[in-house]
Amino acid sequence: MTTTASKSTQTSSPTIAEKKYAHPDALVSTDWLAEHLNDPKVRILESDEDVLLYNIGHIANAQKIDWHDDLNDSITRDYVDHTAFQKLLRRLGVDQSTTVVLYGDKSNWWATYAFWVFRLFDFPNDKLRILDGGRNKWIAENRPLVTEIPQFATTSYVAPERNDTRIRAFKEQVLVQLPKTTPIVDVRSPDEYSGKTTHMAAYPQEGVLRGGHIPRAKSVPWSRAANPDGSFKSADELRAIYEKEQGLKPSDDVITYCRIGERSSHTWFTLTYLLGYKTVRNYDGSWTEWGNSVRAPIER
Repeated sequence: MTTTASKSTQTSSPTIAEKKYAHPDALVSTDWLAEHLNDPKVRILESDEDVLLYNIGHIANAQKIDWHDDLNDSITRDYVDHTAFQKLLRRLGVDQSTTVVLYGDKSNWWATYAFWVFRLFDFPNDKLRILDGGRNKWIAENRPLVTEIPQFATTSYVAPERNDTRIRAFKEQVLVQLPKTTPIVDVRSPDEYSGKTTHMAAYPQEGVLRGGHIPRAKSVPWSRAANPDGSFKSADELRAIYEKEQGLKPSDDVITYCRIGERSSHTWFTLTYLLGYKTVRNYDGSWTEWGNSVRAPIER
């Protein structure tokens, strides 16, 4: 079955090259993906917050990544180990020679989250891509969705041990940084940052006992990096936000956080791949951990 969205009234957006990113190859356009749907060396993976969306309709030849079941350990509050990650990629028909294109809903929150998990296992940078604009932009451009689930030959991919040191931060590391000058970026909504609420609007309360933010954290909601169609803003627009307004520098050691690490992975991707920052770590424990931790300092 094939479904299509209503015709888009939007004008064409700038090409990825025109947006002058530090690493433009980290993104592909909807035009590029439309031309590579049947490329045997490309695997398209959909990672959504709403894990039921894939079944309603997805891009042709796309496979589903369930962030609950595929990327997270079912018992420990942690990510899968290298054995489980290896099994996942073999099942998806992916190895180190495969170009992986990730996309999803919510302006690619969960696609960048999956991208970040792939990088925890050192999956090659030059083989990972995000579809600029994600699912929503694809649909808005009246591009087709299908319900057929593709099947690909399994691979013999061998995953290394997960490496958390480069791009992941833990609570203890954030505490060590508090007296220092390491920038900490809170990407949640202004009401979450201020402590007025402990969760996003229209989302359930997830058990956090206290509201507020980590001391010294700068408030830069993730959504400021995205255009209305879900695509990323240009490098110049992003520098105006993060550097001219907030004073960040590409040489900084930056920590990002949100609620459980999904929105902050979007900002991690933005700073690392679009602006070329060398050291950005995602504190995925984020506010669900910090807001419930005994004696963790909080500002409001």
